[in-house]
Amino acid sequence: MLTPTMPLVMRFVLTAAVMLPACLHQFGTDTPRGTRRYTAGSMTAPSRTADSLLQPFRLGDLTLPNRVVMAPLTRGRARRERIPNPLMAEYYVQRASAGLIVAEATTISEQANGWLESPGIYSDAMEAGWKHVTQAVHAAGGRIFLQLWHMGRASHSDFHDGSLPVSASAVKIDGDGINTPLGKKPYETPRALETWEIANVVADYRRAAARARAAGFDGVEIHAANGYLLDQFLQSKTNLRTDDYGGSIEKRARLLKEVVEAVSAEWPAHRVGVRISPNGVFNDMGSPNFREQFTHVATVLDRCGLAYLHVVDGLAFGFHKLGEHMTLAEFRRVFRGPLMGNCGYSLETAEQAVAEGLADLIAFGRPFISNPDLVDRFRNGWPLAQPADMAAWYSPTGAQGYTDFPAHSSGG
Repeated sequence: MLTPTMPLVMRFVLTAAVMLPACLHQFGTDTPRGTRRYTAGSMTAPSRTADSLLQPFRLGDLTLPNRVVMAPLTRGRARRERIPNPLMAEYYVQRASAGLIVAEATTISEQANGWLESPGIYSDAMEAGWKHVTQAVHAAGGRIFLQLWHMGRASHSDFHDGSLPVSASAVKIDGDGINTPLGKKPYETPRALETWEIANVVADYRRAAARARAAGFDGVEIHAANGYLLDQFLQSKTNLRTDDYGGSIEKRARLLKEVVEAVSAEWPAHRVGVRISPNGVFNDMGSPNFREQFTHVATVLDRCGLAYLHVVDGLAFGFHKLGEHMTLAEFRRVFRGPLMGNCGYSLETAEQAVAEGLADLIAFGRPFISNPDLVDRFRNGWPLAQPADMAAWYSPTGAQGYTDFPAHSSGG
C-alpha cells in the first residue's frame, strides 16, 4: 500500500511493481498490430511538396496540425541558474507553428548536469520558469513536450563540486574534452553507479516528470540517445556491469524500462515519448551488437503504449560504422506506435518518409534555428534561410543567434 509518508524511492519501487505487468503485457505477445514491411522496390521518387508532411496527425489525445516536429536543441540560454527565462519563451513562441515542439534537453537533477547554462527541472524556480514558457507557447497555439536529460559520463567534476560524473561503468569518453565552468578540460573516468543508487536516479526522473506536468507541458520525452546516461546503460560499449543492469541485452535495457514506468506513473503513457540513437557515434558511442540491442529496446517499448518512439535514424550527426545502419523500416516491424524520424532530413526526404509510411512524424533540428517559420516555408515553397553559424548554436549570447532570425514574410 502506498502512503503519503513513504519516502519517494520506496513509493516508486512499489508503484513500478504494480505497473510492470501493464507495461509489459499491454498488447500481449501476438504479432504487432499494424506492422508493415517495406522493400526497396516499394520506394518512390521523393516528392517536392509537403502534402503528407503538412497533414494533421492524431498523437494519442492530441491533434497536431502538421507532422513537422521541432527537435530538442540545446542552446545554452538558461544562464548559470539554469532557470528558463522570457528570452527562451520568445524563442519557442517564434516556432510554435511546429506540429509539436520538443523543448531542449533539461536536466532532472544536479547530478544530471554537464552543459553550460542548460535548463533544469528540479527546483520550484525552474518549474515556474518553464510554466511561463508553456503558457506563452499555448497562447500562440502551440504544443510542447519537455525532454528529460541525465548526462551521465558526458559531464565533469567541475559541475559537481569535485565529485566525479556517474555512468553505467567506469569507461571514459575518448574525445577532445568538455567545456566546464572552469574552462575546457579533458574528460574524466566516471564513477559507476552502485546498484542501490539506481533507484534514486529513477526517482529523479519521476520527480522531474511531475514538475514538467505541473509546469504545463503537454508531455515529456525521455532522452535515451546520444551517449547520455540511459544510452550509456543500453550499450555494451559503456555498460560493463555484472548486476541486474548489465551483462545481457535484456538487463542493459532495464534502467530505461524502469524510467519509462516511473515517468508513466506521473503522465499517461500516451503523453510520454522516448528518444534513441542506434546509429550514433556522438559522445564516443557505438556497440557491435547495436542492432540486437535497439531492436530489443523498441520491442519492449512497444508494449508500453507510448506517445511515440523518436529514432535518430539519419547519419548527419555521425555513424559508428559497426554494421549496416538501422532504418525506420526496421523499427516499424517491432514498434506499433507513432514513429518519429530525425537527423539530416530535407523537405523531400521527410515527405517521402511520411508518404511511404516509414514515419508518422519528422523532427527537424538545425533548420529550425535560422527558420523559426519553417512550417510556413515548407507550405509555401519559400527558400530556407542560410544555416546559423555553429558558434551561435550553444553560446550564451542572449538573443544573438537565438531569437534574431526573421520570418520569411519579414525579410528572412
